[in-house]
Amino acid sequence: MPSRATWTPRRWRRSWSATVSRGRADAAGARRAGGHRPRGAEAPHRVRIVGGDWKRTPLRVPDVPGLRPTPDRVRETLFNWLGQSLAGLRCLDAFAGSGALGLEAASRGASRVLMIERDRAALAAIRDTIARLGAGDRIELVAGDALAEIDRRAAAGERFDLVFLDPPFGGGLAARALARLAPLLAPGASVYVESEAPVEPPEGMALARSGRAGQVHYHLFVEAAGEGRAGPEAGEQGENE
Repeated sequence: MPSRATWTPRRWRRSWSATVSRGRADAAGARRAGGHRPRGAEAPHRVRIVGGDWKRTPLRVPDVPGLRPTPDRVRETLFNWLGQSLAGLRCLDAFAGSGALGLEAASRGASRVLMIERDRAALAAIRDTIARLGAGDRIELVAGDALAEIDRRAAAGERFDLVFLDPPFGGGLAARALARLAPLLAPGASVYVESEAPVEPPEGMALARSGRAGQVHYHLFVEAAGEGRAGPEAGEQGENE
């Protein structure tokens, strides 16, 4: 039998366990402090389509800095506001990210969804999901800058009935996109915005509903002269913690 001097499994196991425990604790601390996960670690986001033809379909979320998918419960609230069916609507998901909002709209019957994203990993994940669902006839995925693409599409005369704006936080992108969105909006259009702080409606629109989930503020804007698709209870506030 090997001697304790040459065979010390208990000491090795304690060392290995402590290293793993410290690694897990360090990773958890980094997440709480807003740091990055180690390369190759699984993304913490687990999202799925919550309604429509592709209900319960899981979505792959790549580990991209700043990528913050709209949680299932917030999307469920949003589509309760909008109505469960988006049949025939033309939708724009300007900062697609995980693709959750645009894919949810297509699942619920939108006739056309334009999704814009610039990150290659996020684009690849969305492209894989579109192919898996056989949704290429309804979804157009474009690689590029959202603001530039908004200007280009507006100049080409395109119009949308529903626009999703869920940009990375901290760069003022939501306000910049809202300021140039008017030429793209069809009569009666609605605009959904997520941001790190409350957002004022753009000129010609009014806040129909809003809510908060943790540090995320979400808003639904409609034409100031009408109710859009928000229904008769416009103005109602919501909150998820």
